Amino acid sequence: MKRILPTIVISQFFCTSLWFAGNAIMGDMVKRFGIEPGYLAHLTSAVQLGFIVGTLVFAVLSIADRFSPSRVFFACAIVVAFINLAVSFDGIGLSGLLLLRFMTGFFLAGIYPVGMKIASDHYQQGLGKSLGFLVGALVLGTAFPHFLKSMTGALPWRYVIYTTSALSGVGGLAMLAFVPDGMYRKAGQRLNLTGFLHGFKDSKFRSAAFGYFGHMWELYAFWVFVPVILAAYNSRYPDAGLNVPILSFLIIGVGSLACVMSGYLSGWFGAKRVATVALLTSCICCLVSPLLLFNQSATLLIVFLFIWGMAVVADSPLFSTLVAQNAPAETKGTSLTIVNCIGFSITIVSIQLIGALRNDGNVQFIYMLLAVGPMLGLSSLRPLKGEPLKRQIISNTEY
Repeated sequence: MKRILPTIVISQFFCTSLWFAGNAIMGDMVKRFGIEPGYLAHLTSAVQLGFIVGTLVFAVLSIADRFSPSRVFFACAIVVAFINLAVSFDGIGLSGLLLLRFMTGFFLAGIYPVGMKIASDHYQQGLGKSLGFLVGALVLGTAFPHFLKSMTGALPWRYVIYTTSALSGVGGLAMLAFVPDGMYRKAGQRLNLTGFLHGFKDSKFRSAAFGYFGHMWELYAFWVFVPVILAAYNSRYPDAGLNVPILSFLIIGVGSLACVMSGYLSGWFGAKRVATVALLTSCICCLVSPLLLFNQSATLLIVFLFIWGMAVVADSPLFSTLVAQNAPAETKGTSLTIVNCIGFSITIVSIQLIGALRNDGNVQFIYMLLAVGPMLGLSSLRPLKGEPLKRQIISNTEY
C-alpha cells in the first residue's frame, strides 16, 4: 500500500503534462502556422472541448464504474501520448492541430477524473489529503510544459512534445503495474444511460457541484492568461524583462503546494470551510487585479500573481472531496466525471469571453469578470452543512 498514492500522484503528473503542451509552444505555433497570438484561446478551448465531450461520453457509458479504473487510465494514457506526438509530424495543418488538441482533451477524460476515482477507491479516510496531492499533481503537470519550454529554449519546440508524450506513456504503465483496484470500489456492472444524473438528486451533492462550477469559471481562464498578463507587462515596461515561460510555470505550479496544504488543512477545519476561504481569497484577487496588474513594481505584480495562483486552485481538491463524499457509491466515478464535464464546459465560456472582450483599453480591468464565478460558488456553498472532516492521522502503511 505504500506505493499506491505516490504512484497515482506521479502518474497523474506525467499524464496531465499534455494538457498545456500546446500553450507552452504557442510562440512556435504562431511562426509555424502564421496565426495570431490571440489564437491561444482557441487552442486551449479545443482541449477543453475535447475534455468535455470525453467526460460526457465516459459519464453516460459509466466507463470508470463498469471497468477497472486503473486499466481505463492506462489505455487513455497510451492513446493520448500518441495523439500528442502527432502534433510534431510534418504536414499537420491548422485544422489538424485543432483536431489533435481536441482528441488530447477527449482522452484526458480517462485520466484526471478517473485518477480521482482511483484515489477515492483506496482512501476513504483522509480523502481530502489524498486528493490534495492528486490535484496538486494535475496543477504541476499543467504548468510543466512551460518549464520544459524555458529549459529547452535553444532546442526545437518538438522536444516539448516528445517529452510530454513519453511521460504520459510512463505514467500509464506505472498505474497499470502498481495500482490495483481499490478495496472501496463498488463496481456498477450494468449500463445505465441516466446514472450520471443520480447524484444531482442530493442537495449536498448539488451544493458541492455548483461550488465547483463557480471555481472553474475562474481557474482555467487565469491559467491561460498568466503568460498573456506577463507579456503585456513586458510590453508596457520593457525594462522589466520578465521571463514569461519560467514565471508562468512557477505561478501556475505553486498551486500544487496550495492543493497539498488545503488537503492537510481540511483534516483540521473541514473541506467546506477551507474551500470557502480559498474561494473568497481568489475572488478578492479578481476584484483588486486592476490595482496591481500594471503596477510599476514588477515585484509587487509577481507576488500578487503568486498569491492568486495559490488561491485560485487551493479549493479544487476540496470540491472534489465534497463531490466524492456526497456521490452515490455505485456511481461515484460517473458523478465525478459529469461534474468535471460541466465544470470544464464553463471554462470554455470564461476563456472565450475574456479572449473576445480583452483589448488595449480594458486590459487592466478585464480580469474582474472572473470574480463572477467565485461569487456564485460562495453562494452555492452556504447551504452545504457537511460535517467537518475529522483530523486523520494516516499511518505509513496506507502510502
